[in-house]
Amino acid sequence: MAGSTFGTIFRIMTWGESHGKGVGVTIDGCPAGLSLCEEDIQQYLNRRKPGQDRFTTARQEGDKAELLSGVFEGRTTGTPITLIVRNQDQRSRDYTAIMDVYRPGHADYCFDVKYGFRDYRGGGRSSGRETIGRVAAGAVACKLLASYGISVNAYTKSIGEIEINPHRFDLTSRDKNRLYMPDMAAAEKAAVYLDSLMEAQDSAGGVVECLIRGVPAGIGEPVFDKLDACLAKAVMSIGAVKGFEIGDGFAAAKSRGSENNDEFYADSQGKIKKKTNHSGGILGGISDGSDIVFRAAFKPTPSIARSQKTANRAGENVEITVKGRHDPIVVPRAVVVVEAMAALTVADFLLMARCAKAEL
Repeated sequence: MAGSTFGTIFRIMTWGESHGKGVGVTIDGCPAGLSLCEEDIQQYLNRRKPGQDRFTTARQEGDKAELLSGVFEGRTTGTPITLIVRNQDQRSRDYTAIMDVYRPGHADYCFDVKYGFRDYRGGGRSSGRETIGRVAAGAVACKLLASYGISVNAYTKSIGEIEINPHRFDLTSRDKNRLYMPDMAAAEKAAVYLDSLMEAQDSAGGVVECLIRGVPAGIGEPVFDKLDACLAKAVMSIGAVKGFEIGDGFAAAKSRGSENNDEFYADSQGKIKKKTNHSGGILGGISDGSDIVFRAAFKPTPSIARSQKTANRAGENVEITVKGRHDPIVVPRAVVVVEAMAALTVADFLLMARCAKAEL
């Protein structure tokens, strides 16, 4: 299977399956001398691990990160960093009933067609558990970016039709509710909505927004490797993401050029800035020095407890009731995954930018 690697200089490869012995990641290209320990990574993994509240799968996993290589005496050595998280609470028997049945909304059929074989235990490589490696690597990327004064913060913008109020936006309140919404009133309303869906044996989708601050102007490439294009690829590679937009996004299609253009001005120190940020911080595929803002749309969790019609490998029409432990919504746990993929992308481009000019 190809396609498990990401990045050019700051390069990662995730590995492992949902119901195998463990999952993890190997990071190549991280500069030497970066302060790093398992706790730095654990803080990020704790934000995506299951079993923390009624809105996440009941699978009980500690998701403890183990650093196997690339760090000595608390600092990166410049050699490949390998991290593993061992699986502890697999229940593969929950999936035996669907080994020959294609679950609606899942990649079961596509895997069968492509490989003629699939790991039906929780989806194998297409399981949400694959994102552990991304989050672990993203934690390292965030540590690297912080040394450059760059921060990456994602949060739940909406769940179903319930959206945060920009007038109540408070990033510090994001981690005070399990839905990771920076608006406590919206979080309470969304919780009631999710409870009603769980009673109806249904699920919900939502939108994650990401805010990247401190990226200097000049990061990115102008043709195929545009910074926004690569952010889109990174985010669209996350399972369940069905849409990506940056800045005003699709709303820009309804505006006029006079409304959408961000006017430049020179501040009192002669530094070039923008009066507005409709572009979302990127122009011509290159960062313009303002905040980078993008959004990812997540579809509802496809594993729902109600009966659904489908087909099996024998070409027979059947009904299926998906058993096991599943999230009624993936958005809250996906917030840190979006954050990780954004950090990995920016870190990679930042290192590439150091090779863009002759002067050191």
